[in-house]
Amino acid sequence: MKRLLWSLLGLALAGLSASAFASPPSPPSPHNRAEAVAIVKELRRVVSDNGVERLETVRIGGIDQAVSIRGNDRRNPVLLMLHGGPGWVAMPTSWYFQRGWEEYFTVVQWDQRGAGKTYVASDPAAVAPTMTRERMIADAEEMVAWLRKEFGKDRIFVLGHSWGSYLGVELAQRRPDWLHAYIGIGQISNAPESERRGWRWTLQQAERDGNAVAVAELQALAPYAVGNAPVPLQRLFQQRKWLNHYGGMVHNRRGGDAEAAGVRLSPEYTDADVAGMWKGNDFSMEHLLSGALTLDLTSRRSFQTPIFLFLGRHDHNVSSELAAAWFDTITAPDKQLIWFEQSAHEVMIEEPGKTLLTLVQQVRPIAARAGDVAP
Repeated sequence: MKRLLWSLLGLALAGLSASAFASPPSPPSPHNRAEAVAIVKELRRVVSDNGVERLETVRIGGIDQAVSIRGNDRRNPVLLMLHGGPGWVAMPTSWYFQRGWEEYFTVVQWDQRGAGKTYVASDPAAVAPTMTRERMIADAEEMVAWLRKEFGKDRIFVLGHSWGSYLGVELAQRRPDWLHAYIGIGQISNAPESERRGWRWTLQQAERDGNAVAVAELQALAPYAVGNAPVPLQRLFQQRKWLNHYGGMVHNRRGGDAEAAGVRLSPEYTDADVAGMWKGNDFSMEHLLSGALTLDLTSRRSFQTPIFLFLGRHDHNVSSELAAAWFDTITAPDKQLIWFEQSAHEVMIEEPGKTLLTLVQQVRPIAARAGDVAP
């Protein structure tokens, strides 16, 4: 017996000695985008008993439009996110901010007409004449109608971010009986005045920073966003370059590079989708952005559905200060404004934990009172 134990110990020591001098193991994966995406995909795979995980196209407004539908229990309330931009899709970064939502909602990410996977699957020349605000609103109505039928729901939640907040307000005005509530992030209120305030704030930051180049470029834009006239895109991009640099879009970051890089880890997006997403972003901006910057929603003051605003305290991309002033003037069955003190325009990415808690603790109870939650 002692001889056997000594033999086993010798083998173990020999193995230890050999391993000490062995070549180091090869670097662990991921070695490329495909391996990284596979890791993210498996980590976020919906494995709950009554879950839903779908990536498909839906015929909306005469074309196929891409949706991702994810949730741990299909009996939970449906939450449709209307992405910003126009053209800045949320689906390819939802892997980062959305996973917790899926425990309490069936979350739908939709790449709108002219954007993301929907752009890639369409003929841009055929779609271009349809890129109007009214068509986009009609698409949103059709999407909500489809979701209500698909999941057997009388009402759903709609969350609009930035450009999507315009579509969301229009839905809340036109179809309040279809909604549990409307949630606005980066809420548009008076877009021309927001542009003027964003330019002034950015110039102040540049002056404080002693950045002569930025000051000169910004002053060259004056007068900026005059009246309600559309801002030419080249002037807008010049303003945004420095606004982003000083954290007006993402607090304490110089622009949205981290968010843009996150697109490449999206399990929903192929390499072709990633490349096409940027083309779709340009396409959507070309057709819709200048007009969107003329929007003034402050005349919409009476709502028949609950309204929630999640506002980043440091949002100068779409003025949260103006959105809060508009919020004070509206009437609704219930309304709540929640400030996110460490956020600018990308609230759900900048403060994902607080976003989740607010959705669960303050928004979802509306569905619970209506009996629209999983038991």
